[in-house]
Amino acid sequence: MRLPFTFTVMTLTSLAVSPALADDGVGRIAVGVPNAVTPVTGVAQPSLIDPQFNVRVVATGQDPLENPSGVITKFGVLATGVATEPDQNLFLVLPQNPGGPTAGFNYGRRFLYQGHENGGNLAYITRINLDVSDPAHRITLLTPPNPTTGLTGFSAIDGSTYDPFTNTLLFTQETSSSGNGTGAVIQVTTSWPPVVTTLGPFLGLGGYEGIHPDDKGVLYLQEDIGGATAPANTLATIDGQPNIPLRSARQPNSFVYRYVPNNPKRLEDGGKLQVLQAIVDGSPVVFHQNDLIGDLTSVAQRKLHTPGTSWPIKWITIHESHAGDTTPFVATAAAKAAGGTPFKRPENMAWLPGSNFRTFFFDPTGDTDAPTGQVPQLAARGAWGAIFRVDLRGGDEHGEDGNHGDRDGKNKPTEDGKISIFVLGDQQHNSFDNLAFANERQLLAAEDRGDGLHDQLQTLDSIWAYDIKSGRAVRFVALGRDAVSAVSGAEDNEPTGVFVSNGSPRKDELLGTEASLDDARGFFTQQHGNNTVFEFRKTDRDQHARN
Repeated sequence: MRLPFTFTVMTLTSLAVSPALADDGVGRIAVGVPNAVTPVTGVAQPSLIDPQFNVRVVATGQDPLENPSGVITKFGVLATGVATEPDQNLFLVLPQNPGGPTAGFNYGRRFLYQGHENGGNLAYITRINLDVSDPAHRITLLTPPNPTTGLTGFSAIDGSTYDPFTNTLLFTQETSSSGNGTGAVIQVTTSWPPVVTTLGPFLGLGGYEGIHPDDKGVLYLQEDIGGATAPANTLATIDGQPNIPLRSARQPNSFVYRYVPNNPKRLEDGGKLQVLQAIVDGSPVVFHQNDLIGDLTSVAQRKLHTPGTSWPIKWITIHESHAGDTTPFVATAAAKAAGGTPFKRPENMAWLPGSNFRTFFFDPTGDTDAPTGQVPQLAARGAWGAIFRVDLRGGDEHGEDGNHGDRDGKNKPTEDGKISIFVLGDQQHNSFDNLAFANERQLLAAEDRGDGLHDQLQTLDSIWAYDIKSGRAVRFVALGRDAVSAVSGAEDNEPTGVFVSNGSPRKDELLGTEASLDDARGFFTQQHGNNTVFEFRKTDRDQHARN
């Protein structure tokens, strides 16, 4: 397997693999990379990956689309030169060739889907046809622009998932205005030509990023909207200590949701949108529209972010929709009004494999500002970011048929559980973005520090592998910068779209089951710059494949 020039594999110096640890998923990440990459102005720098793994290029931004339309002609850059920022990856193995723009062509069965984050109503969705080598048919555009306006009508498409109950793809739009979300979830069929609809009347409008179904068809969503920033030079009393600088701390302003459909096979039949509410010392942790300083100095937020603690949660219904509804509603505003618990920009979530969809992790990014995180009182409230663990109450509350209705009072989804801190970010580990399980025991967390924090700490992003039982972190990837991102004034690369799965569309192999990690493949994107998509594999598996 060839190694792209933008990556360097470290020299293998030690192996600490326990034979008792299962080598599922993409395998155990045991060695890691000792240090992050230090940026050098104007210089392209290779990325480093754990020495037991290899990477290969799947696609680059300059790769042509087989069905170009308007200014959308290449995978990761518009004809105008604007980078389109392909974000989360979704690997899917379909039971048969779904078809494409060229009638009669065999597109294979293995596909990698991306939503592109660019704005201006020119975001779009692509499908990399992994079984196809012909560049003329390798990447397909699924959402061409309107021939009259030249626009797709979408912006900042970020998250993605496959829903085995509806047999459709779901993509999220991470857009907002005045602190509230404006992006509708997009539903796309897998067959050709794809049927594209938006679900604003049912899942609402939010700054949605992560989206994942459970084994009963309930959809869990994470919202990424930055809150108001503390006014310059503001001092406050925090935890009894006066004159603490708030720096660039940002008010928690985003929420964790779930959509409980009336009919899991048709999301448009309506259902309940609910928001997570954490309860600390008997009181819900809520958003205060007119008390920015109070939310930034909140004792409850500090306790919520304290490792070793655990707090009860509830799911509060904020909107109920019905079949035939046509009017979208603003989920963010409804969550604030109903007493949802705000977080600092939750990015994504991942189900703990083998937990029967009772445990998931989600990760607020934090403030991405070193002077803010270096204030201990603000760090204790998630300034560096965090990874939370949520354990839902057990029991067969969904009913055997998966019906989430409540006509007899027996099919209510769980209304409670508990939330705790798995990782509280610090100066070395912070700004968490995409999450994925590399195997049953290690959670991958990609960083998105942003250019400002890169410069402040002289550190580029990493992908961490966290051991769920011990909490030990191993740096899996130390991301460098490609030549385009190294240009003065250009945006640094970030790792995104981390995804590990065997791609099965079956309900019993849904992402989050142990079965989804059997014969799994791993992907991620070096976003911005060249917008290159990589696949990563363990070296011994490469050798086995060649033999």
